[in-house]
Amino acid sequence: MSLIDTAMYVVHFVFAGLWSGTVLFTSYAVIPAALDGDLRAGSLSAMTGKLKTVSRASSLLLFLSGGHLAGALYTVESLTGSTRGYLVLSMVGLWFVLSGLVEVGASKLADGTDQQKVRQPAADARPFLLGASVAALLLLVDAGLLLGL
Repeated sequence: MSLIDTAMYVVHFVFAGLWSGTVLFTSYAVIPAALDGDLRAGSLSAMTGKLKTVSRASSLLLFLSGGHLAGALYTVESLTGSTRGYLVLSMVGLWFVLSGLVEVGASKLADGTDQQKVRQPAADARPFLLGASVAALLLLVDAGLLLGL
């Protein structure tokens, strides 16, 4: 394995963990606090901005590092004809799902905080961010399965 491949693995795993952790924390801690009215609109807005930043940066870096790793480690035949390939393709699909759900959820949060509201935006965003949390967990399980093969 080359130094570049090793660097791509490191980038991939660090940002996968960061992205997943950020989404899970938002669903577990931020949304319930907002639903309870324990956050001000300005605080929720700042947290939403950080969620978007982490999500977009991680999404891009995972796309680039994962693309490099897929190109270096797989052929079309191995991606479409092996268990490892199916896990990689599942990961790509989950990556799209996670990206989309976080974008929609964060957008719903931002729409309400612009009007100085907290509870309703959190309620509107909750199903999307819970779905994103499931996708994030499935991505981590998928990665664990890939490492175990």
